Amino acid sequence: MTISRREFTAGLGLALGLPRALWAQQDPVLGALRSTLFGTSTEFEEGMSYLRQRGNADVVPALLTAMRYASRRDKKIAEVMDALAGQSLGTDWFEWMLWQERNPQITPHPSLIPFKREVLLGIDENFAVFLRPKYLQPDKMKIRLEEIAWGGVSKDGIPSLDNPALISASRADYLRGDDLVFGVAINGDERAYPLRIMGWHEMFNEVIGGVPVALAYCTLCGSGILFETQVSGRRKPLVFGSSGFLYRSNKLMFDRETHSLWNQYTGKPVVGPLVNSGIELKQKPVVITTWDSWKTSHPNTKVLSLNTGHRRNYGSGVVYRDYFASSALMFPAVVDQSQHRQKDYVFAIRQFGAARAWPLDAFTRTHVINDAIANRPLVLIGNADKRAVRAYERGSHRFTVSDGGLLDQSGQKWRLTEEALVAPDGSELPRVAGHISYWFAWDNYLGDAASVYGG
Repeated sequence: MTISRREFTAGLGLALGLPRALWAQQDPVLGALRSTLFGTSTEFEEGMSYLRQRGNADVVPALLTAMRYASRRDKKIAEVMDALAGQSLGTDWFEWMLWQERNPQITPHPSLIPFKREVLLGIDENFAVFLRPKYLQPDKMKIRLEEIAWGGVSKDGIPSLDNPALISASRADYLRGDDLVFGVAINGDERAYPLRIMGWHEMFNEVIGGVPVALAYCTLCGSGILFETQVSGRRKPLVFGSSGFLYRSNKLMFDRETHSLWNQYTGKPVVGPLVNSGIELKQKPVVITTWDSWKTSHPNTKVLSLNTGHRRNYGSGVVYRDYFASSALMFPAVVDQSQHRQKDYVFAIRQFGAARAWPLDAFTRTHVINDAIANRPLVLIGNADKRAVRAYERGSHRFTVSDGGLLDQSGQKWRLTEEALVAPDGSELPRVAGHISYWFAWDNYLGDAASVYGG
């Protein structure tokens, strides 16, 4: 659901709630910024002249917000931004956002908080629960306010699926064999969540095998991460939704109890009451694979019904078709592409106090990789064509794959399950949680703090 410019302008007027004549009586910087969207031609010209003469780039983040929505005034705003920042980026919002990410040394003028808040409330007044002023101070946030971007939808405009209807595999005649699904198995409870449905919802809240969980699927960064939602010290499991905001092309989800904003990629709260709570959601294993592969190995699986309570085109290959087929990003994020392209897939693990990624194309050469993370030996079993990777601890074993299955160094055949590798004598090696992701998201959020498998 997108907001028209007319609806935005009308909503912004309500959010500001101030006669134009009063703007200049407040902070003159804030008055100049507000003139970009609601000022008369004279007020706008005077405001831009004032900011240019003031000569400080600390207003560029707020002007960047204004430029995105003030279509008839964007050129003039961009001229002021160019002059203050010493750049020649013009009205290219995407490039300005990249410039902003690369220049964290610029501390925004305090007027950014009320201005950006009022602009976003003009889009959807329900955003107010996320943008409480006392939580928007730089020392109260784990991310930069200037980099929070509206994703084009209202709060819950991408509706979560909460305890959705499930059907048996035999009744899922709407699925093609090569459709990809998120496969989850916890305590013998096996579920499949097709990406062609989850792409429209990006979040489910469920209890699987007695464990409260949420799948946070960021279509823009290609990552579906399964989190446990029962947090120590809290009486009820957290329930999550999609806020409508992005940060470096990654969705900001929110919990419905405190309305804190959370980083989907790290499972940590970044804005709101839960910041500095020490909470980090624990990951559970999830795999992407084809429907044919999942139902063959899990014949008793349940799968999402098309009766979600929402009207969407759940056809195969419909949702985000153009974005998935393109090498470009829809929203800006700085990324190092010296070794990997921004939308190359990786399998990502953040466990044992470390982080490591394995390029998905490494599994085109072999289906088994013996490796380690933080000196913890791992074996990864993957299929690049199915986008499927599972990781397990391997102890002192070293595994290979043959027509006979998964073999250890002594030639013993092990059985692969969703929770462990099982030896002939019944001993087990536990599964390690990980997930698929586009390279840009991994690089942008972890960067030098992580290692990357190089073959």
